[in-house]
Amino acid sequence: MPIKILMVCLGNICRSPLAEGILQSKLPRDKFIVDSAGTGNWHVGRQPDSRSIAIAKLKGLDISKQKGRQFTTKDFETNDYIFVMDNSNYKDVIQLAPNQEAKSKVSLILNDLFPNENVDVPDPYYGMEDGFSNVYGMLDEVCEIIAEKLIAKHS
Repeated sequence: MPIKILMVCLGNICRSPLAEGILQSKLPRDKFIVDSAGTGNWHVGRQPDSRSIAIAKLKGLDISKQKGRQFTTKDFETNDYIFVMDNSNYKDVIQLAPNQEAKSKVSLILNDLFPNENVDVPDPYYGMEDGFSNVYGMLDEVCEIIAEKLIAKHS
């Protein structure tokens, strides 16, 4: 049974689709499944922001077929790891957790890069074009660390 990892941001159109695509590209598909969701429901069924698609494409990844969806309590049952992009997403997800076991699956993604610093991945939605490039760089760096840890733990 593959290990399931979920990336979560606010709208599931900028950061979490990038994180999904980046991490999936670093993991063997037969052992790991990466998905993404948003804490909000504004973009359900829509593809990622065109700027996320563009930066991913520039880096050799196609995330254009992803579709936005909202995080639900069922995600605690179906996923082994849940990585959230910022402290606000963390609070929103933890509030939905039915028990301590569910809470233990949730972590801030950049804590794998900056342990215990609780650093947010900035939301590039309202920013300039380079915001997406900066976010891609951060996520690529942290996903490399996460992939190494997951492969070591589950192989």
